[in-house]
Amino acid sequence: MDLNLIKSKLAAMQQKSGGSRKDLSTIIWKPTIGKHSIRMIPSAHNKQWPFKELFFHYGIGNRTMISLTNFEEKDPIVEFATQISKSNDRENWALAKKLQPKMRVFAPVVVRGEEDKGVRLWEFGKEVYMELLAILEDEDVGDFTDPVEGRDLTVDTVGPDQSGRSYNKTSVRVRTKITPLSTNASDVKSWLETQPNPMELFKKHPYEEMKEALLQWLTPETETQEPSQETPVPASQASRTSTPEIVPVGKGNKYSISSKKNIDEELDKLFSDISEPDVADDDLPF
Repeated sequence: MDLNLIKSKLAAMQQKSGGSRKDLSTIIWKPTIGKHSIRMIPSAHNKQWPFKELFFHYGIGNRTMISLTNFEEKDPIVEFATQISKSNDRENWALAKKLQPKMRVFAPVVVRGEEDKGVRLWEFGKEVYMELLAILEDEDVGDFTDPVEGRDLTVDTVGPDQSGRSYNKTSVRVRTKITPLSTNASDVKSWLETQPNPMELFKKHPYEEMKEALLQWLTPETETQEPSQETPVPASQASRTSTPEIVPVGKGNKYSISSKKNIDEELDKLFSDISEPDVADDDLPF
C-alpha cells in the first residue's frame, strides 16, 4: 500500500473539513485543583485593558460556537432568542435565556514555575471576573498587571467535594509584595509583545451555518415508527417520514415542535420579521 497516497488523501480530507483542530491546551490555561501562582500582564492587543470578554453559544448541535456578536455582526441565534423573548410565554423566556450567548473572559498570564511555556490565556467566568475587578478597584493594591511594580496572584481551585457544586470553584487573592514580572529583560519584552489573540482562536461559523445548527437543534428528526402487523400501512405512506417544524402556538407566540412540511420557509419567515433590536430589546424579562 502506498503510504504517500494515504498521506495525501488524509491531507485532502482534512482540508475539506477545515483542517486539523487547533490544540488550545497549550494556549489556554485552566487551573487544576490546588493553588497556583500567576502573573497577569498587560494585553498586547489592548494596552488599556487586560481582559477580553467573548460570548459563546453552548450545546447547540452538541458543540460550542463563538457568537457573531463578538465581531459586531448579526447572530441568528441571538436574533431568534431576542424575538421569542418578546412573547408573554414563560417557556419562551426560558428558551431565550438558554439561547443567549454566555460570557467567558480571557486574560494573558505567566504561570510561575512554568515560565518556559510563555504567555497563555487564562479563561474564566463571571464570578472570577468580578473578584479580579474588585481587586483592581482597591486603591491600596493598584494595577497588579504592571510589569515593574505589579503583584502576583494566587489562584486557589477546589473540587466539587469542597465547592458543594458539580464543578470546580476558583478563588483569587492578590499577593501583598510588589515584584517585577521578571528580572530577565528579554523575557519581559517577549511576553509583552508575543501573546495569543483570543479573537483568532475559535472558528467563526457563517451566519447561515449557525442558523442551520439552530434549526436542527430546535427540530430534531422524528423517528420513523415501524407499523405493527395488525395495522397495515399503504405503500405510498410507508416510506414517508414526517419533518418537524417550528410553529407559533397561541396568542403568546409560543414556539413548539410540530410535524409539518416547509420547515425552512417557517424559519425564514420568522427571521424576516426580525428588525434591528433596540437597547431595550436586550432586557429579557427573567
